[in-house]
Amino acid sequence: MTLPTRLSYGFVLLLLIAADYLSVATPLVTVFFSYFALRKLDLGERKWVGVGLFLIVLTAIGFGFTFFFKQAIIALPGMAETTIPVVLGWAEKQGIELPFADFESLRLLALNAVKSRLGGLGAYAGVTLVQTAAVIIGVVVAISLFLDSRFDLQTDDPAQSHNLYSATGRAISARFGTLYESFATVMGAQIVISAINTMLTAAFLLIVGFPNALVLIGITFLCGLLPIIGNLISNTIIVAVAFTIAPQTALMALVFLVVLHKFEYFLNSKIVGDRIQNPMWLTLIGILVGEKLMGIPGMILAPVVLHYIKVEGKRSYVTPELAKDAQPS
Repeated sequence: MTLPTRLSYGFVLLLLIAADYLSVATPLVTVFFSYFALRKLDLGERKWVGVGLFLIVLTAIGFGFTFFFKQAIIALPGMAETTIPVVLGWAEKQGIELPFADFESLRLLALNAVKSRLGGLGAYAGVTLVQTAAVIIGVVVAISLFLDSRFDLQTDDPAQSHNLYSATGRAISARFGTLYESFATVMGAQIVISAINTMLTAAFLLIVGFPNALVLIGITFLCGLLPIIGNLISNTIIVAVAFTIAPQTALMALVFLVVLHKFEYFLNSKIVGDRIQNPMWLTLIGILVGEKLMGIPGMILAPVVLHYIKVEGKRSYVTPELAKDAQPS
């Protein structure tokens, strides 16, 4: 392995460490998502047209997210006030002690958790401002990479490219190209699965007549972007809301979601499994570690990093003696 290659691996490792230590996981994830969208909108030589389309799509998503957020603020308290007594009654019958007794105690529990982590509303506003700025920075970086992804801008002359800096720049570009392909493979497939799951769930919610169906549909899609555990979160919310309609509706929702979950196993095997081929236990461990280190961005990045490590590892060949020693006895 050459020195530029070793330096490029160290650069990627340093970036992932910095994403955790410096809390820059949000702009990193934003860069990946934005670059992924830009690549899908790429029109060849007309890159600025692709950038314009991306900004239009981004604006539409921003308006949509703002609308969803406003609807969620209005709907979620009412959903909680209706759902919590039903959940509490069921838990009492089952002998399960919950950390809240009504909506007010649940609200106080949530506020205390936020205050303990952010130090109050002022800190929360500051964090929101910083994260918004981080998203904007991530979008700008992604657009810059899309327009010109060269690491070294002075490589037009071949005679000037035979140096450590230029060689390391090319190696870093290759590493990040592989990391992006891992993201495109994992999250591209996850977006497709989440979209299919959301459409089927939306049809069920609208046909049955769930209250606040639009909010539940939005939660389903957003949770679906988190591999494995995302569906568990959205399914739990849907079944809890179904209890407020009727126990039969809750049972029907549970059966539907279980069948849909089995169908997603088939989708995962076809859309994700054939390309990623990581065992579920390894993905779960990665998600848990990612959440502990970086929160939700870490949960998104964990399967990507695992896939990247596998791809890079399979490109590095070892001697037959080392391969034999690595086999279980």
